[in-house]
Amino acid sequence: MSVKHQVTAEDLWEMPEVPGKRLELVDEEVVEVAPATIRHGVIAGTVHDVIKQHVRRQDLGLLMGDNVGYVLRRDPDQVRELNVSFVAWDNVPEGNDLDRFVQGPPTLAVEIFPPNDRANDIRERVQDYLEARTQQVWVLWPRRRSVSVYSSGADTRELGPDSVLDGGNVLPGFTVRVDDLFEVPRCRR
Repeated sequence: MSVKHQVTAEDLWEMPEVPGKRLELVDEEVVEVAPATIRHGVIAGTVHDVIKQHVRRQDLGLLMGDNVGYVLRRDPDQVRELNVSFVAWDNVPEGNDLDRFVQGPPTLAVEIFPPNDRANDIRERVQDYLEARTQQVWVLWPRRRSVSVYSSGADTRELGPDSVLDGGNVLPGFTVRVDDLFEVPRCRR
């Protein structure tokens, strides 16, 4: 008889780093996350930069870039990483070790839909964030140049390229035209 070992967030943290591999913990299983494309990386950088200006001006909390791990659930542990994330000062876990995974959900989770993924995978991720009490989740769809905005207990808002994305009560006063998030400079040779 074999006994299955339940992998914890701490086990995931202690795993040796392998260059080019990113890992998450989903339903007690360590899952490799595919590397991002150039477009994906540029869009993530743009979103981060646009939000950063507002968060710093208003002193709203901690804004984080790609690959920050969040422990969304315990027993069994669930660890997800995000493209861009924000934690309001009121939600920063007290005594959180800045050199470890964030213990708890982000206030805002931003996911960019990769070309090699399935919409069902994104829906699962959104559900994980909302169940962990993330206040708002933005899913950016590069091919459609649109954003889906999910909030717990509210209908999903679908915003097209000409729409304005606002931060609601998560990022008060923040606005950006959706199409501006998808600008990718032409490569020069």
